[in-house]
Amino acid sequence: MALQTILIVDDEPVNLAIIKSILADSYQLVFARNGVEARAAVIKHHPAMVLLDIGLPDTDGYALCREIKQLDASQSIQIIFVTAYSDMAHEAAGFDAGGVDYIVKPVLPQIVRARVSAHLAMVRASVLEQSYRDAILMLGHAGHYNDTDTGAHIWRMASYARALAKGCGWDEDSSIQLELAAPMHDTGKLGIPQTILRKPGPLDEQEWVIMRTHPRVGHDILKKSRAPVFQLAAEVSLRHHEKWDGSGYPDGLKGKEIPESARIVALADVFDALSMTRPYKEPWEITRILDYIEAGAGKHFDPAIVQVFITILPELLEIQSRWKDQETVQAYAQEHAGQQLV
Repeated sequence: MALQTILIVDDEPVNLAIIKSILADSYQLVFARNGVEARAAVIKHHPAMVLLDIGLPDTDGYALCREIKQLDASQSIQIIFVTAYSDMAHEAAGFDAGGVDYIVKPVLPQIVRARVSAHLAMVRASVLEQSYRDAILMLGHAGHYNDTDTGAHIWRMASYARALAKGCGWDEDSSIQLELAAPMHDTGKLGIPQTILRKPGPLDEQEWVIMRTHPRVGHDILKKSRAPVFQLAAEVSLRHHEKWDGSGYPDGLKGKEIPESARIVALADVFDALSMTRPYKEPWEITRILDYIEAGAGKHFDPAIVQVFITILPELLEIQSRWKDQETVQAYAQEHAGQQLV
């Protein structure tokens, strides 16, 4: 694996040598003695981190920090001030300029190594987090690529699932996990022929046999990841077509044999499907939807979750209204930026 690159900016050769002796074994180091050299190095080497002195001959470190932030299109460069200024005013100015840490000279090797390692680890975690999010977005979209659902359905439904989970007593982090997992519930449709997914009329019995395989296909795909969000998505994928009375598929589970995650997503999915325009139907009025869901309590749906649905219906309708102008996957990504995957 290639070593991460760190740019060290200091006009004193002895200081550059000290930092080199501390970090050279673990990182690819680049050196600059002033602002001009530092800017050129950022553009050429795209460092993961900059160790930046404040007192430079052609600029001050605070201004240079801000310039580096402007040059950093990815906004991923971590800047640590390494300086002889030990007063709180200078330290505060460093953080205000965009620094993530502040080390006072003379430096201790163990302090420098620990601070550098910790901040770069956070960058790696952030990159991994974004990779998970990208995978969620792609799998959610892929699961509906060949059917007639609109793009916003799965993301809007996921917002309903989060609200229902909170209403059922889930904590905030767990509710967010379900919101992130829910869009992948139909990943298994990747294994269903387009002729079935896009058939304009009712499916025949043999086509239904094929369609009913999609929960297991999705489960088999998603379970391959050990990440908790994908494990939850695998559970939801496998069980979101089970019904409270045992008449669902693929295994005819009954009642609380069905994971609560799947019971929540099942209700959220039906609510959104009935609320949306499809090629073969207009959206249902809310009173008709409410009658349908109440009639399904104890049959299709968990009666307790139906009661939660009724209780939080104003919140669900507010979510629905908010999504009327968010008919793209990009809108979902923006709305959910900063949520943590645990």
